[in-house]
Amino acid sequence: MQTSARRRAFFFTVVASLSSWQVAAALVVNAKPKVGRVSAGPTMDISSLGCGTWSWGNRLLFEYDPSQDEEIYQAYRAMRDAGVTVFDTADSYGTLDLNGRAEILLGQFERRYLAEFDESADGSSWFTPLKRAPLPQQVATKFAPYPWRITRGSMLQAAKESLARLEQPKLAIAQLHWSTSKYQPFQEGALWDGIADVYDYGLCDAVGVSNYGPIQLQKVSTYFQERNVPLASAQIQYSLMTYKNAKDMNDVCDTVGCRLISYSPLCLGLLTGKYTLDKLPRLGNPRRQLFKELLPGAQDLLQTLDAVAREYNKSQTQVAINWAICKGTVPIPGARTIQQAQENLGSTGWSLKPDAVNELDRTAANVKKPMIQNIFQTK
Repeated sequence: MQTSARRRAFFFTVVASLSSWQVAAALVVNAKPKVGRVSAGPTMDISSLGCGTWSWGNRLLFEYDPSQDEEIYQAYRAMRDAGVTVFDTADSYGTLDLNGRAEILLGQFERRYLAEFDESADGSSWFTPLKRAPLPQQVATKFAPYPWRITRGSMLQAAKESLARLEQPKLAIAQLHWSTSKYQPFQEGALWDGIADVYDYGLCDAVGVSNYGPIQLQKVSTYFQERNVPLASAQIQYSLMTYKNAKDMNDVCDTVGCRLISYSPLCLGLLTGKYTLDKLPRLGNPRRQLFKELLPGAQDLLQTLDAVAREYNKSQTQVAINWAICKGTVPIPGARTIQQAQENLGSTGWSLKPDAVNELDRTAANVKKPMIQNIFQTK
Protein backbone atom coordinates (compact mmCIF):
# COMPACT_ATOMS: atom_id res chain seq x y z
CA MET A 1 0.00 0.00 0.00
CA GLN A 2 2.86 2.42 0.86
CA THR A 3 4.50 1.68 -2.50
CA SER A 4 1.24 2.41 -4.30
CA ALA A 5 0.84 5.66 -2.37
CA ARG A 6 4.39 6.77 -3.25
CA ARG A 7 3.74 6.00 -6.93
CA ARG A 8 0.58 8.07 -6.90
CA ALA A 9 2.35 10.93 -5.11
CA PHE A 10 5.06 10.87 -7.77
CA PHE A 11 2.42 10.84 -10.51
CA PHE A 12 0.66 13.93 -9.15
CA THR A 13 4.02 15.69 -8.75
CA VAL A 14 4.70 15.06 -12.45
CA VAL A 15 1.22 16.27 -13.39
CA ALA A 16 1.69 19.44 -11.32
CA SER A 17 4.83 20.23 -13.31
CA LEU A 18 3.00 20.10 -16.63
CA SER A 19 1.64 23.24 -18.21
CA SER A 20 -2.14 23.66 -18.35
CA TRP A 21 -2.24 23.05 -22.10
CA GLN A 22 -0.34 19.76 -21.68
CA VAL A 23 -2.82 18.55 -19.09
CA ALA A 24 -5.75 19.62 -21.25
CA ALA A 25 -4.25 17.86 -24.26
CA ALA A 26 -3.83 14.65 -22.29
CA LEU A 27 -7.44 14.80 -21.16
CA VAL A 28 -8.66 15.35 -24.71
CA VAL A 29 -6.63 12.44 -26.05
CA ASN A 30 -8.14 10.12 -23.44
CA ALA A 31 -11.68 11.50 -23.65
CA LYS A 32 -14.46 9.26 -24.92
CA PRO A 33 -17.85 10.32 -26.24
CA LYS A 34 -20.48 10.12 -23.55
CA VAL A 35 -24.15 9.37 -24.03
CA GLY A 36 -26.45 11.83 -22.27
CA ARG A 37 -29.17 11.25 -19.70
CA VAL A 38 -32.93 11.87 -19.88
CA SER A 39 -35.80 11.50 -17.45
CA ALA A 40 -37.96 8.39 -17.49
CA GLY A 41 -41.10 8.90 -15.46
CA PRO A 42 -41.19 10.73 -12.15
CA THR A 43 -38.40 8.90 -10.31
CA MET A 44 -35.53 7.92 -12.60
CA ASP A 45 -33.26 8.92 -15.41
CA ILE A 46 -31.80 6.69 -18.11
CA SER A 47 -29.27 6.99 -20.91
CA SER A 48 -30.53 8.85 -23.97
CA LEU A 49 -29.53 5.86 -26.10
CA GLY A 50 -30.15 2.27 -25.05
CA CYS A 51 -29.51 -1.16 -26.44
CA GLY A 52 -32.03 -3.82 -27.36
CA THR A 53 -31.07 -7.47 -26.85
CA TRP A 54 -33.68 -9.22 -28.98
CA SER A 55 -30.94 -10.62 -31.22
CA TRP A 56 -28.96 -12.11 -28.29
CA GLY A 57 -30.11 -15.71 -28.51
CA ASN A 58 -32.33 -15.34 -31.59
CA ARG A 59 -31.36 -17.98 -34.13
CA LEU A 60 -34.28 -17.43 -36.49
CA LEU A 61 -33.96 -13.75 -37.43
CA PHE A 62 -30.39 -12.98 -36.45
CA GLU A 63 -28.60 -16.33 -36.77
CA TYR A 64 -27.27 -16.20 -33.21
CA ASP A 65 -24.77 -18.77 -32.02
CA PRO A 66 -23.13 -18.95 -28.55
CA SER A 67 -19.74 -18.65 -30.25
CA GLN A 68 -20.67 -14.99 -30.87
CA ASP A 69 -20.84 -14.19 -27.15
CA GLU A 70 -17.31 -12.77 -26.91
CA GLU A 71 -17.96 -10.42 -29.83
CA ILE A 72 -21.25 -9.37 -28.27
CA TYR A 73 -19.44 -8.64 -25.02
CA GLN A 74 -16.99 -6.35 -26.82
CA ALA A 75 -19.99 -4.43 -28.19
CA TYR A 76 -21.50 -4.33 -24.70
CA ARG A 77 -18.28 -2.97 -23.19
CA ALA A 78 -18.04 -0.23 -25.82
CA MET A 79 -21.58 0.88 -25.03
CA ARG A 80 -21.03 0.85 -21.28
CA ASP A 81 -17.78 2.80 -21.69
CA ALA A 82 -19.69 5.44 -23.64
CA GLY A 83 -22.34 5.83 -20.94
CA VAL A 84 -25.14 3.55 -22.15
CA THR A 85 -26.88 2.15 -19.09
CA VAL A 86 -30.33 1.02 -20.20
CA PHE A 87 -30.53 -2.43 -21.78
CA ASP A 88 -33.92 -3.66 -22.91
CA THR A 89 -34.59 -7.39 -22.76
CA ALA A 90 -37.38 -9.90 -22.12
CA ASP A 91 -37.92 -13.23 -20.43
CA SER A 92 -38.99 -14.61 -23.82
CA TYR A 93 -35.83 -13.57 -25.72
CA GLY A 94 -33.93 -16.57 -27.03
CA THR A 95 -34.96 -19.30 -29.45
CA LEU A 96 -36.28 -22.57 -27.98
CA ASP A 97 -33.52 -24.04 -25.75
CA LEU A 98 -31.93 -20.59 -25.60
CA ASN A 99 -35.00 -19.02 -24.00
CA GLY A 100 -33.87 -16.39 -21.48
CA ARG A 101 -30.40 -16.22 -23.04
CA ALA A 102 -30.43 -12.42 -23.35
CA GLU A 103 -31.00 -11.97 -19.62
CA ILE A 104 -28.26 -14.47 -18.77
CA LEU A 105 -25.79 -12.65 -20.99
CA LEU A 106 -26.69 -9.25 -19.56
CA GLY A 107 -25.91 -10.49 -16.06
CA GLN A 108 -22.67 -12.17 -17.11
CA PHE A 109 -21.53 -9.19 -19.15
CA GLU A 110 -22.09 -6.68 -16.36
CA ARG A 111 -20.24 -8.78 -13.80
CA ARG A 112 -17.29 -9.12 -16.18
CA TYR A 113 -17.39 -5.43 -17.07
CA LEU A 114 -17.26 -4.36 -13.42
CA ALA A 115 -14.50 -6.86 -12.65
CA GLU A 116 -12.40 -5.53 -15.53
CA PHE A 117 -13.05 -1.96 -14.39
CA ASP A 118 -11.92 -2.77 -10.83
CA GLU A 119 -8.81 -4.48 -12.15
CA SER A 120 -7.86 -1.51 -14.32
CA ALA A 121 -8.45 0.99 -11.49
CA ASP A 122 -6.73 -0.84 -8.61
CA GLY A 123 -3.76 1.54 -8.54
CA SER A 124 -1.18 -1.17 -9.22
CA SER A 125 0.55 1.06 -11.76
CA TRP A 126 2.10 4.41 -10.81
CA PHE A 127 0.60 5.89 -13.97
CA THR A 128 -2.91 4.52 -13.47
CA PRO A 129 -5.29 7.32 -14.60
CA LEU A 130 -8.12 8.28 -12.30
CA LYS A 131 -11.29 6.62 -13.55
CA ARG A 132 -14.85 7.54 -12.73
CA ALA A 133 -16.93 4.56 -11.67
CA PRO A 134 -19.45 3.58 -14.37
CA LEU A 135 -23.08 4.43 -13.83
CA PRO A 136 -25.12 1.39 -12.76
CA GLN A 137 -26.46 -0.89 -15.45
CA GLN A 138 -30.24 -0.48 -15.89
CA VAL A 139 -31.98 -3.65 -17.03
CA ALA A 140 -35.47 -3.10 -18.42
CA THR A 141 -36.96 -6.55 -18.86
CA LYS A 142 -40.36 -7.46 -20.24
CA PHE A 143 -42.62 -10.24 -18.98
CA ALA A 144 -44.66 -12.05 -21.60
CA PRO A 145 -48.37 -12.46 -20.75
CA TYR A 146 -48.40 -16.14 -21.61
CA PRO A 147 -51.84 -17.76 -21.47
CA TRP A 148 -50.95 -19.49 -18.21
CA ARG A 149 -49.99 -16.26 -16.51
CA ILE A 150 -53.49 -15.44 -15.37
CA THR A 151 -52.85 -14.47 -11.74
CA ARG A 152 -51.05 -11.51 -10.24
CA GLY A 153 -48.67 -13.93 -8.58
CA SER A 154 -47.46 -15.13 -11.99
CA MET A 155 -45.91 -11.72 -12.63
CA LEU A 156 -44.07 -11.85 -9.33
CA GLN A 157 -42.77 -15.30 -10.18
CA ALA A 158 -41.70 -14.12 -13.64
CA ALA A 159 -39.73 -11.25 -12.06
CA LYS A 160 -37.99 -13.60 -9.63
CA GLU A 161 -37.05 -15.95 -12.48
CA SER A 162 -35.64 -13.07 -14.54
CA LEU A 163 -33.60 -11.86 -11.58
CA ALA A 164 -32.28 -15.40 -11.09
CA ARG A 165 -31.09 -15.47 -14.71
CA LEU A 166 -29.51 -12.05 -14.32
CA GLU A 167 -28.11 -12.98 -10.89
CA GLN A 168 -29.14 -9.54 -9.68
CA PRO A 169 -31.37 -8.41 -6.80
CA LYS A 170 -33.45 -5.80 -8.60
CA LEU A 171 -34.58 -4.61 -12.03
CA ALA A 172 -34.49 -0.99 -13.13
CA ILE A 173 -37.77 -1.29 -15.07
CA ALA A 174 -40.20 -4.21 -14.99
CA GLN A 175 -42.34 -4.12 -18.14
CA LEU A 176 -45.47 -5.75 -19.47
CA HIS A 177 -44.46 -7.10 -22.88
CA TRP A 178 -47.87 -6.54 -24.42
CA SER A 179 -51.52 -6.03 -23.58
CA THR A 180 -54.06 -8.87 -23.73
CA SER A 181 -56.99 -6.48 -24.08
CA LYS A 182 -57.61 -7.46 -27.73
CA TYR A 183 -57.88 -11.20 -27.25
CA GLN A 184 -58.07 -12.09 -23.52
CA PRO A 185 -59.26 -8.99 -21.67
CA PHE A 186 -59.95 -10.79 -18.38
CA GLN A 187 -56.21 -11.41 -18.03
CA GLU A 188 -55.31 -7.73 -18.23
CA GLY A 189 -56.31 -6.86 -14.68
CA ALA A 190 -54.17 -9.62 -13.21
CA LEU A 191 -51.19 -8.44 -15.28
CA TRP A 192 -51.58 -4.88 -14.05
CA ASP A 193 -51.95 -6.03 -10.43
CA GLY A 194 -48.95 -8.31 -10.78
CA ILE A 195 -46.55 -5.81 -12.32
CA ALA A 196 -47.50 -3.28 -9.62
CA ASP A 197 -46.82 -5.96 -7.01
CA VAL A 198 -43.34 -6.43 -8.49
CA TYR A 199 -42.68 -2.78 -7.63
CA ASP A 200 -44.30 -3.00 -4.18
CA TYR A 201 -42.14 -6.03 -3.33
CA GLY A 202 -39.03 -4.02 -4.13
CA LEU A 203 -38.04 -6.05 -7.20
CA CYS A 204 -37.85 -3.03 -9.54
CA ASP A 205 -37.31 0.73 -9.40
CA ALA A 206 -40.22 1.50 -11.74
CA VAL A 207 -42.55 -0.16 -14.24
CA GLY A 208 -43.11 0.16 -17.98
CA VAL A 209 -45.29 -1.13 -20.78
CA SER A 210 -44.64 -2.29 -24.33
CA ASN A 211 -46.90 -2.34 -27.39
CA TYR A 212 -49.54 -0.25 -25.62
CA GLY A 213 -51.24 2.35 -27.83
CA PRO A 214 -52.43 5.79 -26.69
CA ILE A 215 -55.81 4.65 -25.33
CA GLN A 216 -54.52 1.65 -23.40
CA LEU A 217 -51.52 3.63 -22.11
CA GLN A 218 -53.79 6.25 -20.57
CA LYS A 219 -55.83 3.54 -18.86
CA VAL A 220 -52.86 1.74 -17.36
CA SER A 221 -51.26 5.04 -16.35
CA THR A 222 -54.34 5.93 -14.31
CA TYR A 223 -54.20 2.53 -12.62
CA PHE A 224 -50.51 2.94 -11.71
CA GLN A 225 -51.19 6.40 -10.31
CA GLU A 226 -53.87 4.91 -8.06
CA ARG A 227 -51.40 2.29 -6.88
CA ASN A 228 -48.66 4.93 -6.43
CA VAL A 229 -46.40 2.99 -8.78
CA PRO A 230 -44.03 5.07 -10.99
CA LEU A 231 -44.51 4.50 -14.74
CA ALA A 232 -41.11 5.06 -16.32
CA SER A 233 -41.59 4.14 -19.96
CA ALA A 234 -43.79 3.00 -22.82
CA GLN A 235 -42.15 1.41 -25.82
CA ILE A 236 -43.48 0.81 -29.28
CA GLN A 237 -42.09 0.05 -32.70
CA TYR A 238 -40.97 3.54 -33.70
CA SER A 239 -38.93 4.34 -36.78
CA LEU A 240 -39.13 6.25 -40.04
CA MET A 241 -40.94 3.20 -41.44
CA THR A 242 -43.65 3.29 -38.73
CA TYR A 243 -43.89 7.02 -38.03
CA LYS A 244 -47.25 7.34 -39.76
CA ASN A 245 -48.85 5.06 -37.15
CA ALA A 246 -46.59 5.80 -34.18
CA LYS A 247 -46.42 9.59 -33.97
CA ASP A 248 -49.52 9.97 -31.75
CA MET A 249 -47.66 8.29 -28.88
CA ASN A 250 -45.37 11.27 -28.30
CA ASP A 251 -48.10 13.53 -26.96
CA VAL A 252 -49.67 10.79 -24.84
CA CYS A 253 -46.35 9.89 -23.21
CA ASP A 254 -45.82 13.58 -22.42
CA THR A 255 -49.30 13.74 -20.90
CA VAL A 256 -48.87 10.73 -18.61
CA GLY A 257 -45.27 11.67 -17.82
CA CYS A 258 -43.34 8.65 -19.09
CA ARG A 259 -40.51 8.27 -21.60
CA LEU A 260 -41.24 6.90 -25.06
CA ILE A 261 -38.78 4.15 -25.98
CA SER A 262 -38.42 3.37 -29.66
CA TYR A 263 -37.71 -0.24 -30.45
CA SER A 264 -36.64 -1.36 -33.94
CA PRO A 265 -35.55 2.20 -34.83
CA LEU A 266 -33.75 0.74 -37.86
CA CYS A 267 -36.73 -1.37 -38.97
CA LEU A 268 -34.86 -4.67 -38.57
CA GLY A 269 -31.97 -3.24 -40.61
CA LEU A 270 -33.95 -1.92 -43.58
CA LEU A 271 -32.96 1.68 -42.73
CA THR A 272 -29.23 0.95 -42.56
CA GLY A 273 -28.75 1.27 -46.33
CA LYS A 274 -27.29 -2.23 -46.49
CA TYR A 275 -30.24 -3.83 -48.28
CA THR A 276 -31.74 -3.45 -51.74
CA LEU A 277 -33.96 -5.67 -53.87
CA ASP A 278 -30.76 -7.12 -55.28
CA LYS A 279 -29.17 -7.54 -51.86
CA LEU A 280 -31.57 -9.12 -49.39
CA PRO A 281 -31.14 -11.22 -46.23
CA ARG A 282 -30.26 -14.84 -46.94
CA LEU A 283 -32.80 -17.41 -48.07
CA GLY A 284 -34.74 -18.76 -45.10
CA ASN A 285 -34.50 -15.56 -43.09
CA PRO A 286 -38.03 -14.12 -42.58
CA ARG A 287 -36.68 -10.62 -43.21
CA ARG A 288 -36.01 -11.53 -46.85
CA GLN A 289 -39.66 -11.66 -47.87
CA LEU A 290 -40.53 -8.72 -45.62
CA PHE A 291 -37.91 -6.49 -47.24
CA LYS A 292 -39.07 -7.57 -50.70
CA GLU A 293 -42.48 -6.17 -49.84
CA LEU A 294 -41.32 -3.00 -48.09
CA LEU A 295 -38.40 -1.75 -50.19
CA PRO A 296 -40.33 -0.74 -53.35
CA GLY A 297 -42.58 1.65 -51.44
CA ALA A 298 -39.79 3.09 -49.34
CA GLN A 299 -37.48 4.36 -52.08
CA ASP A 300 -38.23 8.07 -51.59
CA LEU A 301 -37.58 7.73 -47.86
CA LEU A 302 -34.36 5.79 -48.38
CA GLN A 303 -33.11 8.31 -50.92
CA THR A 304 -33.85 11.17 -48.52
CA LEU A 305 -32.15 9.30 -45.71
CA ASP A 306 -29.08 8.82 -47.89
CA ALA A 307 -29.03 12.50 -48.90
CA VAL A 308 -29.25 13.66 -45.27
CA ALA A 309 -26.52 11.20 -44.26
CA ARG A 310 -24.23 12.60 -46.96
CA GLU A 311 -24.97 16.18 -45.92
CA TYR A 312 -24.12 15.47 -42.28
CA ASN A 313 -21.23 13.11 -43.06
CA LYS A 314 -22.96 10.37 -41.09
CA SER A 315 -24.20 6.90 -41.93
CA GLN A 316 -27.86 6.21 -42.70
CA THR A 317 -27.99 4.19 -39.48
CA GLN A 318 -26.81 7.18 -37.46
CA VAL A 319 -29.28 9.55 -39.11
CA ALA A 320 -32.21 7.17 -38.54
CA ILE A 321 -31.33 6.78 -34.85
CA ASN A 322 -30.66 10.49 -34.36
CA TRP A 323 -34.04 11.25 -35.93
CA ALA A 324 -35.65 9.08 -33.25
CA ILE A 325 -33.69 10.93 -30.57
CA CYS A 326 -34.83 14.26 -32.02
CA LYS A 327 -38.41 13.01 -31.58
CA GLY A 328 -37.83 12.78 -27.83
CA THR A 329 -37.59 9.01 -27.72
CA VAL A 330 -34.87 6.76 -26.35
CA PRO A 331 -33.94 4.44 -29.23
CA ILE A 332 -32.79 0.92 -28.36
CA PRO A 333 -31.06 -0.43 -31.48
CA GLY A 334 -29.41 -3.80 -31.16
CA ALA A 335 -25.67 -4.42 -31.34
CA ARG A 336 -23.83 -7.71 -31.61
CA THR A 337 -20.47 -6.47 -32.91
CA ILE A 338 -18.10 -3.71 -31.93
CA GLN A 339 -18.70 -2.10 -35.33
CA GLN A 340 -22.46 -2.00 -34.75
CA ALA A 341 -21.98 -0.57 -31.27
CA GLN A 342 -19.65 2.16 -32.52
CA GLU A 343 -22.00 3.06 -35.34
CA ASN A 344 -24.95 3.29 -32.95
CA LEU A 345 -22.92 5.45 -30.57
CA GLY A 346 -22.09 7.72 -33.50
CA SER A 347 -25.73 8.77 -33.55
CA THR A 348 -25.24 10.73 -30.31
CA GLY A 349 -23.45 13.99 -29.55
CA TRP A 350 -25.06 15.90 -32.42
CA SER A 351 -28.56 16.68 -33.69
CA LEU A 352 -30.30 16.94 -37.00
CA LYS A 353 -31.49 20.44 -37.81
CA PRO A 354 -35.24 21.07 -37.95
CA ASP A 355 -35.31 21.23 -41.75
CA ALA A 356 -33.75 17.75 -42.00
CA VAL A 357 -36.16 16.35 -39.41
CA ASN A 358 -39.11 17.86 -41.27
CA GLU A 359 -37.96 16.45 -44.60
CA LEU A 360 -37.57 12.99 -43.08
CA ASP A 361 -41.01 13.35 -41.47
CA ARG A 362 -42.54 14.23 -44.82
CA THR A 363 -41.05 11.29 -46.69
CA ALA A 364 -41.83 8.93 -43.80
CA ALA A 365 -45.48 9.97 -43.92
CA ASN A 366 -45.56 9.16 -47.64
CA VAL A 367 -44.12 5.64 -47.42
CA LYS A 368 -46.45 3.54 -49.55
CA LYS A 369 -46.25 0.44 -47.40
CA PRO A 370 -45.16 1.08 -43.79
CA MET A 371 -43.60 -1.60 -41.65
CA ILE A 372 -46.24 -3.98 -40.34
CA GLN A 373 -47.31 -3.34 -36.77
CA ASN A 374 -46.64 -5.78 -33.99
CA ILE A 375 -49.66 -8.09 -33.81
CA PHE A 376 -49.98 -7.32 -30.09
CA GLN A 377 -49.96 -3.54 -30.54
CA THR A 378 -53.12 -2.00 -29.07
CA LYS A 379 -54.86 1.29 -29.75
